[in-house]
Amino acid sequence: MTGNMQPEFCGSAKINGSVTKHVSALIEEPPVSRRKLADEILDRLIRLIESGSILPGEQLPSERELMAVYGVGRPAVREALQSLQKLGMISINHGERARVISITPDTLFEQLRLTARHLLSSSAEMLDHLKEARLMFEQAMVRRAARDATDADRERLREVLAGMSGKGKSTNEFIQSDMAFHETIASISGNPLFAAISKAMLDWLTHFSIPTVHQPGAEDLTIAEHTAVYNRIAARDEAGAAKAMFDHLTRANELYRTLHRGRRSRKPSRGKAAG
Repeated sequence: MTGNMQPEFCGSAKINGSVTKHVSALIEEPPVSRRKLADEILDRLIRLIESGSILPGEQLPSERELMAVYGVGRPAVREALQSLQKLGMISINHGERARVISITPDTLFEQLRLTARHLLSSSAEMLDHLKEARLMFEQAMVRRAARDATDADRERLREVLAGMSGKGKSTNEFIQSDMAFHETIASISGNPLFAAISKAMLDWLTHFSIPTVHQPGAEDLTIAEHTAVYNRIAARDEAGAAKAMFDHLTRANELYRTLHRGRRSRKPSRGKAAG
């Protein structure tokens, strides 16, 4: 569409000059009502993205074009775009039009991080529910890994395990290695949702970890337990792998429970925990 072919926009508004791609998809919609303008614009933009009218990697119309199409002011448009950004559906860079981004299982759970931590902080019962869910999930994942792992999968898991024992690791590095071990087990399923769920649950629980790094043998114990899990996977022993994971997470859960009780009376320091 060129500057010589200006369409009639909803809300009795027109745009001077050229019209960017995707504006035509907006033209057929009715004017935005004056009730909750930003929410209405947000809903309409979400429908456009979900319908495939605007694909990942493509840019949304400019703020000026959205204002003209919907017959609203800049504040309502900006609020809607900021909401889309918070939902993880678009990226906004200074001087550029907003761009639709691809949502992956990892980015989906990342959006839930702060909400999940708030939920778990406010309820000891909910924390126990999460630990129970993770215990069942991880046992299912390790059984599947023992059954389905290829030689390449086992080698990849062995390398992750070997990386945990490196000297001089910081707290964060050890936690990341711990998470990578469990995530790798889940990834053997071939289902990216399983890998993302494993990573998310351990990330949420890490917020409540007890500073066991200062206790003698804490890291070595975690690595030994991971090694036991790996050995059962390598042996294709589904029941043995599930038992090794159960023993590992049961010990870890006791640490989380101890710390959560302590958090009710004092603010704890954070550190490494078995996971």
